[in-house]
Amino acid sequence: MTREQIMKTIEEENIQFFRLQFVDIFGFMKNVAIPQSQIGKALDGDMMFDGSSIDGFVRIDESDMYLKPDYDTFTVLPWRNKDGIAAARIICDVYKADGTPFEGCPRVNLKRVLAEAKELGYTMNVGTEAEFFLFERDEKGLPTTITNDVAGYFSLDPEDMANDCRREIIEVLEKMGFEIEASHHEVAEGQHEINFKYADALAAADNTVTFKWVVKSVAAKYNLHATFMPKPIFGVNGSGMHTNQSLFNLDGTNAFFDENDGLQLTQVAYAYIAGSLKNARGFAAVTNPLVNSYKRLVPGYEAPVYAAWSASNRSALIRIPAARGLSTRTEVRCPDPAANPYLALAMMLNSGLDGVRNGLTPPAEVAQDIFKMTAAEMEAEGITVMPGSLREAIDELKASPIARDTLGNHIFTKYIEAKEKEWDSFRTAVTDWEIKEYLTVY
Repeated sequence: MTREQIMKTIEEENIQFFRLQFVDIFGFMKNVAIPQSQIGKALDGDMMFDGSSIDGFVRIDESDMYLKPDYDTFTVLPWRNKDGIAAARIICDVYKADGTPFEGCPRVNLKRVLAEAKELGYTMNVGTEAEFFLFERDEKGLPTTITNDVAGYFSLDPEDMANDCRREIIEVLEKMGFEIEASHHEVAEGQHEINFKYADALAAADNTVTFKWVVKSVAAKYNLHATFMPKPIFGVNGSGMHTNQSLFNLDGTNAFFDENDGLQLTQVAYAYIAGSLKNARGFAAVTNPLVNSYKRLVPGYEAPVYAAWSASNRSALIRIPAARGLSTRTEVRCPDPAANPYLALAMMLNSGLDGVRNGLTPPAEVAQDIFKMTAAEMEAEGITVMPGSLREAIDELKASPIARDTLGNHIFTKYIEAKEKEWDSFRTAVTDWEIKEYLTVY
């Protein structure tokens, strides 16, 4: 997109309201809404906002920041057209008052990591699969954990009562330029998945935050609450965000594909897998960022808690899907949809590149069901266990040899400060479980 094309669309579609969007370090989408009269100024990157009001950004004495739009992210919002008056959005990078990129902007940070990968001769393609739940709202409009269906994996009507909502989500996404590949009901009641085509890593992160925003917005029209909380209901499957990723050479060929290898993988692919496994415990606090994330990462609910890899085994942290050629890729199965995709992709990319840079070799592929292996068998296979709590994950992030360089000093410091505060709040809270277990006994 060019500035001229955007201005032409604004006139043709009668766009009266324009959203300048960006994300904070926790992945929450923020926006500055402006009227049509200010769109030209916004497209020139001259819109200023108060960065001190955003968690994890800057202090009040250095608050003036600018939003620099990425023209390729411009899109009209299909559900916001009312009486012929439309709205649109564009995703922005955050810049400091002196005109330099703000190191605390997750999108700016991912661009930096991608530029470093390009210096090594690689680009990154990504496809995310973010699962979500649809819950009913109560008479006050507040979300419950009551599902509006009793359907299961790949169920059809009439059990899946959220079909209309899911269909409209897909229609809106397609109007916004998404190429939808599949959608279906997931394992748990009220749980859904919509898969869209992979893209380069930056676009994939943009698409992921946009996807979550659209899902929540459309669900609200049906008086439903869409949540990407990893484990909203005890005893059923949680929501993951399996992340398919591949490196491409600068000539457009897949750096992971070698038709002459037994698994048709290159040495670059094996090294990338090795780096991903080596650094998996260190990136967990970013790919699985909540206290609640570690209620999902337990054995028995298809969530991968063991750092191993396999060409087919879904109990492994890293799986190699069957497709080859340009589609050769790794699927990292631990991330959940609460993650900030810009930070998560930066961490996973640099983890894999750590293996490539250092010529690492992964342990042997694990074909058997890891959930049924003994501790001794796992130790013999060199399988490590992912962190069991946010506290453990934070400690691993702090000890990671690549995390500070990957996230940059600003994000690394602010992120850990916030997560330690979150853990301390959880640690000191008195829960319903404790009242139920102890109040009448002691």
